[in-house]
Amino acid sequence: MRKLSPFLAIFVIASTLLAACAQSPASTQAPAAEPQIVEVTRIVQGTPVVETVVVTVVPPEATQGPSAGSIQMNGAGATFPFPLYSRWFYEYAFVDPSVKFNYQSIGSGGGIKQITAKTVDFAGSDAILNEEQFAAAPGIQMLPSVAGAVVPTYNVSELAEQEALVLDAAALSNIFLGKITKWNDPAIAALNPNLTLPDKDIIVVHRSDGSGTTFIFTDYLSSVSEEWKNSVGQGTSVEWPVGLGGKGNEGVAGTISQNDGAIGYVELAYAKQNKLAIAKMVNAAGNMVEASSETTQNAMADFGGEMPDILARSIVNAPGENSWPIAGYTYLLIYMDQTDCIKAKKLVDFIRWALIDGSQYATELEYVPLPDNVRELVFAKLDQVTCNGQPLE
Repeated sequence: MRKLSPFLAIFVIASTLLAACAQSPASTQAPAAEPQIVEVTRIVQGTPVVETVVVTVVPPEATQGPSAGSIQMNGAGATFPFPLYSRWFYEYAFVDPSVKFNYQSIGSGGGIKQITAKTVDFAGSDAILNEEQFAAAPGIQMLPSVAGAVVPTYNVSELAEQEALVLDAAALSNIFLGKITKWNDPAIAALNPNLTLPDKDIIVVHRSDGSGTTFIFTDYLSSVSEEWKNSVGQGTSVEWPVGLGGKGNEGVAGTISQNDGAIGYVELAYAKQNKLAIAKMVNAAGNMVEASSETTQNAMADFGGEMPDILARSIVNAPGENSWPIAGYTYLLIYMDQTDCIKAKKLVDFIRWALIDGSQYATELEYVPLPDNVRELVFAKLDQVTCNGQPLE
């Protein structure tokens, strides 16, 4: 896999989107190179971490700069859907070359702050906004884009060649509470009779930034552990009882990879891209399940298509027989009344494309497209978007 310096990675991404947007619809050809996953090593709090991004290297002769009248669409927020959003932005350049996307993968907390301050055109969040956040951003709307799985990932050298570790709600919550500190703890051993577990310290890894992935993970732990709910709680940022912090899904994945004995939580695509071991879970029905598109789809289906007007709901600890217990929607945040009418129309068109034609890329990258009934609710909201109080033309 190719290694890029942080500066070169930024240049490649910028050049890619710039070149794609510069082409006219009539002359647009298939991309010169397929999007590829590359690893970027950067420094987070003095520690090298590996960030996985999707880019396409465009030949220099293809880079002509943005066309006259091109539109810069700025977004920021969740790292959870970043691999998918990167792919969507790339592919959409061949649908509407006039739009150029710039998305900062800074975490849901940062995205919520920026959309509240109106310094971006849209934000990404895996966290459901609370009453205070809605009040601070009048007219904001949450639009689910896809669903995905958050997974416990681990790095234990003695287990590298063995079958996947199995955890349940009690074991996972007690690990993150700091009550289970050894890999051969009886609670873990009872769930894994076929594994030879080492007498090794457990190194807990968690997010250090405001994170929707953390929101989903702590939402799950709060739903299955009264102690967690009462002592730590749910949120994009919490006071962790134990552990090391990593910024972004990529920071957590990098920290896990660098520490033998580590366990943490990341989005499923990040775990697979970084070749991390993924634990299976015992779900609410008492069955051992593996994180996948199918088991995440099952979790969505367990809660049906009904949504409150904010179009956001929790789907953790789903009751189904074959449902992944740590699942969640990720959301795009936009204002229902826009001030730039051209951008508003372009943004609405992009979201519609993403939820229909973009679904194929979601499936490829281990995300789960919205069921039809939820997608129709999103489309109904998009029909209500206005610009300076007037319907979009």
